[in-house]
Amino acid sequence: MSVTAKSIAPLRDQSPSNMTASYWLEAMNEVGIDYLFANMGTDHAPIIEAMAQWRQAGRKYPKVILCPHENTAVHMAIGYYRATGRAQAVLVHVDAGTANSAMGLHNAFRSRVPLVLMAGTAPVTIRGELLGTRDTYVHFIQDPYDLKGIVRNYVKWEYQLPTGIVVKEAIRRAFSMAESDPPGPVFMTLPREILAQTWEPEQIASFPVDAYGPLRFTGVDDAPLTQIADRLLAADYPLLITSFAGRNTKTPALLDELGQLVGMGVIESYPQVLNISKASPVFLGNLSEPHLPKVDFGLMVDTDLPWMPKDANPNPNTFWAHIDIDPIKNDIPMWGFPGHLKVQADSYLALSRLIEIVKGKLTDTHRTRARARLEGFAKQRQEAVVFIQNLARDKGTPGLINPAYLCAELNKVLREDDILVSESVMNEPSVGMQILRTKPGTVLGLGGGGLGYSPGAALGVKLAKPEAMVLHMSGDGSFYFGNPSSTYEVAREHHLPIFTVVFENGGWSAVKECTIKVHPDGVSRDTDQFQARLNPAYQFQKVCEAAGGHGEDVIDPEDLPAAIARCVKAVREEGRSALLVAHVKRL
Repeated sequence: MSVTAKSIAPLRDQSPSNMTASYWLEAMNEVGIDYLFANMGTDHAPIIEAMAQWRQAGRKYPKVILCPHENTAVHMAIGYYRATGRAQAVLVHVDAGTANSAMGLHNAFRSRVPLVLMAGTAPVTIRGELLGTRDTYVHFIQDPYDLKGIVRNYVKWEYQLPTGIVVKEAIRRAFSMAESDPPGPVFMTLPREILAQTWEPEQIASFPVDAYGPLRFTGVDDAPLTQIADRLLAADYPLLITSFAGRNTKTPALLDELGQLVGMGVIESYPQVLNISKASPVFLGNLSEPHLPKVDFGLMVDTDLPWMPKDANPNPNTFWAHIDIDPIKNDIPMWGFPGHLKVQADSYLALSRLIEIVKGKLTDTHRTRARARLEGFAKQRQEAVVFIQNLARDKGTPGLINPAYLCAELNKVLREDDILVSESVMNEPSVGMQILRTKPGTVLGLGGGGLGYSPGAALGVKLAKPEAMVLHMSGDGSFYFGNPSSTYEVAREHHLPIFTVVFENGGWSAVKECTIKVHPDGVSRDTDQFQARLNPAYQFQKVCEAAGGHGEDVIDPEDLPAAIARCVKAVREEGRSALLVAHVKRL
């Protein structure tokens, strides 16, 4: 007798306890996942059932942080990784959740964050042939030809779980790929019928990290480091430029030590993290361009953009060495920066050995020259301090608060271990100059180009560092992209109070400024039409208040100190998020 569509009896879920989904939870435990940042869907039914079974049995599995929007989930994972150094897991819903995750995944990819994004798929059976078969409308419309293609530009590896019997091996492989140098996100899909398959425990093997773990960069041969040391000691004007060396919190001390040892200034160019204490005598700010005409030896360390070529005039005779986890920038189609000597390495290991080599070659003449350069830096730094302080003395006027004054006031309330998550865009110079962080791991910036990362990242940092106050700074334009209603609901639900400051200038000032750069004498400038303005009457603070937080809307600069104090009290003492809107220079 042939089987027809009508003769297939729909399978009933008997809630088996040995589903692939249960072994998937075991795999999450085995790879060390504490939190699962998630937005659930119909494709996750076996996982949801397995979690309920485990809870009833008293078995521990990763705590689920349900996020009303996937943007929050992915960026929380990024923030948690930045604070802990451990790869994270995100679970989203089929193609819809993957699409919502794509911007966050772009940021993770450009920031080299090891993250495993997992999505279910629409069930493959439609008539009840297997447990987990299609049973709702969306199963027919959420089945694209190429689900993985949504994020293929932003991942190192992709895979669809073909059978539950390899679930633990597949999860270990996913995390090993994500964490292997250079690290980055990966993507894995989990079909519902596969998650609902059942297996006996002896059929599912484990894959320990010591045998199946990631590839890490080790030490560097002395030959290139010796060449760097020789050129460094012979240079009249050496300069070190970095953007993300501080991802390892032990590296900033090495940059400081090397700089003072040889009299070399350190520039943080488009920093993603704190790379060197701002109190260091060799820290020379965030702009490489003024130094480039004088530099005769340049050392780039973990940087994606050492300077803006359009605005730079580098010395054509400079010898450039580049130590980087990715010196060739394999995933940037056109890069365009010199590198006479490229060293792919873990910068902490490479710099540790470089310092040893330099110490072995130092002479009294080298030390004398280094001291002279350090004296020059001290003068430059003192001039910069006076300049920065003068900028902050002007408070501004009602409706036109000076961003430098705002940031200087915020700097007063921060403790050493508090953490700054900044997405201030055009106000980033004020943040960088006035908020003087000195401890590694206390600054998180953006490595990617997707606005809206900072709210979720701030939540992830707060989850990892509950004792720290997390100061989250955002432009008003970027604030919209961060799905704020999702942000403050997660903050309330999981007791993660953050302090948000919004620079309210009425829109996307970056759009205006870039238009003027391209068309300085254009009609857009003459008519003041830039397609970038947003409603200045929007009350951002109400979003935070709707989730039980504290809100402040500050127009007069004289009101700022008291408003900041109330926000800090809400966060530190009351355990509530706070959002301060500061009306700064209008767009």
